[in-house]
Amino acid sequence: MIIVCPHCSKRHKVNLDSVRPEILSGQNVKAKCRACGNRFSFPADRLKNVYTPSPQSPHVDPVQKDKKSVRKICVTLSKGGVGKTTTSVNLAAGLALAGNKVLLVDTDTQGQSSYMLGKTKDTGLKEFLTGEMPLEECIQEARANLFLLSGGRSLAGFNKIISQKNFGGEWVLSEAMVPVENLYDYIIFDTAPGWNQLIVNVLFYAEQVLIPVELEFMALQGLSEFMKTLNSIRKYHREVSLKYIVPTFLDKRTKGSGIFLSQLEKLYPEHICTPIRYCQFLSETTSGGKTIFEYAPGSTGSADYRELVKEVAGPD
Repeated sequence: MIIVCPHCSKRHKVNLDSVRPEILSGQNVKAKCRACGNRFSFPADRLKNVYTPSPQSPHVDPVQKDKKSVRKICVTLSKGGVGKTTTSVNLAAGLALAGNKVLLVDTDTQGQSSYMLGKTKDTGLKEFLTGEMPLEECIQEARANLFLLSGGRSLAGFNKIISQKNFGGEWVLSEAMVPVENLYDYIIFDTAPGWNQLIVNVLFYAEQVLIPVELEFMALQGLSEFMKTLNSIRKYHREVSLKYIVPTFLDKRTKGSGIFLSQLEKLYPEHICTPIRYCQFLSETTSGGKTIFEYAPGSTGSADYRELVKEVAGPD
């Protein structure tokens, strides 16, 4: 079959047997133009209509064929203090408690996800991306079914390496994750405040975006600015889209909290999740090395994050 590069119109002949798994699973096929270097995706359903397996093609187990693909979720917002790490850790932990195999990837130079889970390791995301250490040396099991690829200060230097690439810097993470993603049901990315090349990499790899939004004016403004950036990235990576907005620090004792929640519900009615109420135990877990389900299982924070887990684990 012939596929045409949307950037330079170069025609490429493709052996469809080489992308058989993507065609059968319905995943978009990612390609790179040999002429101009442009990376683009091609809808698998268009290939499926013309694909006839060759006689020597290996048999595909029907059970494996129908297996649901990994869910790749980026938890992000450029504004700090909105609950990104708290949400990433407790969402990942809750999904793991529900029996899913989860990988939590900490892309923050502060490595807060590791601290919240009470885990420290000399190797992590940076060593994995650079190939300095094998995968099994970089990933650690933080809880039953919950695995961690930790961040840390070494990621600051890696951001510089990505930014110095002449081409393809935004795909470094995507290429590295290929052998990893089929090992998990969910891959959750905790991102840093602000904006850097590693966050761009995460958005070029993830398919669903979850945004924690503190119920105050600056966070809502930050959400508006982020949506402009996300729309720009979707021009090159159509698979990524906003899926969940999680209102955080809901305090029913204050009038402003309810007002901002109403604004969010009007602007993004199809994306709003159950709000996370203000809970002092959530603040205490950030340095306690425990998830909210372990530290205060009977608290409102635990109840709210259990609801979030149900919403994310439901039909996507």
